[in-house]
Amino acid sequence: MKFSVSSSDFLKKTVIASSVIPSNPMMPILEDFLLELNGNELRLTVSDLETTIYSTLDVQGEEDGKIAVRGKILSDTLKAIPDQPVQFIKEEDSNVLVILTNNGEYKLACDDFEEFPEIPNAQISQSVEIPIGIMKKGIENTLFATSNDEMRQAMMGVFIKVEEDKITFVATDAHKLVKYTFWDIHTNVDGSMIIPKKSLALVNLALDGNGSVVINFSNSHVFIQSGNTEIACRLIDATFPNYNGVIPTNNQNILTIDRKSLLNSLKRISIYANKSTNQIVLDLKNDKIEIQAQDLDYSNEAHESLPCQYSGDEMQIAYNSKFLIEMLGVLNSEEVMLEMSTPNRASLLLPSSNAKDEDLLMLVMPVMVK
Repeated sequence: MKFSVSSSDFLKKTVIASSVIPSNPMMPILEDFLLELNGNELRLTVSDLETTIYSTLDVQGEEDGKIAVRGKILSDTLKAIPDQPVQFIKEEDSNVLVILTNNGEYKLACDDFEEFPEIPNAQISQSVEIPIGIMKKGIENTLFATSNDEMRQAMMGVFIKVEEDKITFVATDAHKLVKYTFWDIHTNVDGSMIIPKKSLALVNLALDGNGSVVINFSNSHVFIQSGNTEIACRLIDATFPNYNGVIPTNNQNILTIDRKSLLNSLKRISIYANKSTNQIVLDLKNDKIEIQAQDLDYSNEAHESLPCQYSGDEMQIAYNSKFLIEMLGVLNSEEVMLEMSTPNRASLLLPSSNAKDEDLLMLVMPVMVK
């Protein structure tokens, strides 16, 4: 194998690929990049058995070949090299990749590329195309709400449902739920999938630009194509909860408030909350909301009052402050609405207005006032 390429161009590909490498790989070969040169196209593959990234790069190829090298060492080397043309040489009878720069030479041991795991075949049954920006919004609005509970496999990923004119992203951990819908798609596809949270985080990292992303999926895998990068993810084989059944519809108590003011207040007040419950209490009256927290174990307490618009019965309701802070941090509207029915039923946190063809809904469970 022999080729030359810009160090910065190659680095961009290896940074994304490096994020797939597991911290404790089941097999040493999973720490490797598989490099395949065919003419002037270099194909880079990396996998952790659950997620596989394929990426192609234009190079000046001189001699085709296929090798496996330690990904972190190669990526770290490229990070440390100033932007310049770099030559890569692997002789047929050698087990070393030689990296030549303007002022240095580096030798990186190669592994047996035949040990690299088998790459999933694209047995595609359905396909849909959506804007990259919408895919990123769907991921960023929902990923934080996934569960870490291995006993609830379905909740450890984001549920994506594709219908004739819309795509919906949903995530929940049973304490909070987020549902993001985008309406402006046109497809005859009707299907769904659950993508693991780690895989989807890698997809979000790899997506760039203003183009479109093509989502091809089967019963077991999803293949997400953007430009010259494709990501294959093994799907979670489980049934997602009936999320529509838990979304309350009759919420007569409605709070409208400046999002940043509420977020900053919660951050301050939560410092004084009990560290095991993170409980904060909202006291709602007409045009004022009082936020309070206390930790009886250490005699700590705090409270603040904020102006707001509130219509409904005077009430006191408690939440886990960590959940509210996470949700308000994801929302980007100037004002938000908190819709409530009773202190022991699920509440809805909504942006005051949604962008055209989009809808974002967040549900949070209250906690018992202590």
